[in-house]
Amino acid sequence: MEQKDLQLVVEKISVDLFGKLFKHKASFNPRLRSTGGRYLLGTHNIEINKKYLEQLGEKELVGIIKHELCHYHLHLEGKGYQHKDQDFKLLLKKTGAPRYCAQLPDRKVKRSSKKILLYQCTECQLSYNRKRSIDTSRYVCGKCRGKLTKIKEITLE
Repeated sequence: MEQKDLQLVVEKISVDLFGKLFKHKASFNPRLRSTGGRYLLGTHNIEINKKYLEQLGEKELVGIIKHELCHYHLHLEGKGYQHKDQDFKLLLKKTGAPRYCAQLPDRKVKRSSKKILLYQCTECQLSYNRKRSIDTSRYVCGKCRGKLTKIKEITLE
């Protein structure tokens, strides 16, 4: 699909579903990474992530276009166009547009290995389990104000 084809699809969906003309520019933006599309408040243009068309197909693309057109038409009418606004939620439901787009299959999911750090007080022997490391030169035991030492680090998979 080319830029001009995208423009025609957006204009057609706008007239068919919303009963209003789309008078601005719709284009593919290769720099978009974490979103399917965006509506630009300043220019009223719509940008679409082409990877969604390539990887998830035309159905997902149409959903993204509907979503962005909801932002577009509500903003131009002076109504609530943000995700949190009731006008936006109602228009999404009315048009069958998704609230969020699906995640791209090739997008790497950041899996952090979980770790537990064990600290112990040198005075009262009280143990502390933490997810983040503690600066033992700055922090002391909460019970007796004794010095803390790192005992071990356990990595969970």
